[in-house]
Amino acid sequence: MSTISKLLCAAASTAMLAASPSLADTSDARIALSNNYAGNSWRQAMLETWDDVTGAAVEAGTVAAADAFTTSENQATEQAAQIQNMILQGYDAIVVNAASPTALNGAVKEACDAGIIVVSFDGIVTEPCAWRIAVDFKQMGRDQVEYLATRYPDGGNLLEIRGLAGVFVDDEISAGIHEAVEGSNFTIVGSVHGDWAQDVAQKAVAGILPSLPELTAVVTQGGDGFGAAQAIAATDRDMPTIVMGNRQDELAWWAEQKAANGYETTSLSVAPGMSTLAFWVAQQILDGAEVPKELSVPFLTIQQDGLDEALANTPEGSVANVSYSLDDAMAAIEAAR
Repeated sequence: MSTISKLLCAAASTAMLAASPSLADTSDARIALSNNYAGNSWRQAMLETWDDVTGAAVEAGTVAAADAFTTSENQATEQAAQIQNMILQGYDAIVVNAASPTALNGAVKEACDAGIIVVSFDGIVTEPCAWRIAVDFKQMGRDQVEYLATRYPDGGNLLEIRGLAGVFVDDEISAGIHEAVEGSNFTIVGSVHGDWAQDVAQKAVAGILPSLPELTAVVTQGGDGFGAAQAIAATDRDMPTIVMGNRQDELAWWAEQKAANGYETTSLSVAPGMSTLAFWVAQQILDGAEVPKELSVPFLTIQQDGLDEALANTPEGSVANVSYSLDDAMAAIEAAR
């Protein structure tokens, strides 16, 4: 059983064992995924996991369709139009990874008014009619600083690499980092946007490095650790502790450095497969289950002693990941009650 599956099952009460099975037939139901961005390995893994799990569900006759759509640009207006098109196409449920927590609310409300179930995840929406599967992204930020505090009790200088500007996830992780820094001996001496992509992060870090003092560590958001390492390695600076984001190239670099010089760090991110949890939650709502509007999912953390196993299980070019089953979804629902 995956780490996240264990956490979900542990969180669910024993009442889950008595949870009723399907209450209605969803074999004719059509579910769509509205995704705002696919420009990094996390989003690609998210879409691949969605296809794998939902493809099997369609083949088994659990649902009639589970189509995935991604906008060409990370623009809320384009995604709103995409959702409106899904309404016209008559989908029974829409699973959304949103470009904005608020800018899609109008389109989401239109879907709800048309009788369509809307489940948001990762990039959630605030429209009350929608369901939300959220990660405590602020805690992800706080955890990075708290880890570094155990390594460097006297603090030091931090470089912050942020994600896509204006996106809820970026704002929340950054807020958590800054909250933790306020109560520590660390100082953020620079901040750049890496857009959750290694190439963008590498260029951004290379551009700011000449203006920075010596760095103790780099706090990140995922998809940027290896790029930061490459940029710093091209200088004569000592390599700081870079918090990684579960990408395979990050884990491979970490393993190489660990073998060469005992390099230590930690890695954390949301499992891309949370899209499949959203799928099963939508299916359960269509099936008549009573599902709380707010559900949570833990993030996946890789520590020093778990690096080798995580790397061995992560395909090249991808991200450490888990997919979710119907049982996982039932456990998450029960835990939220």
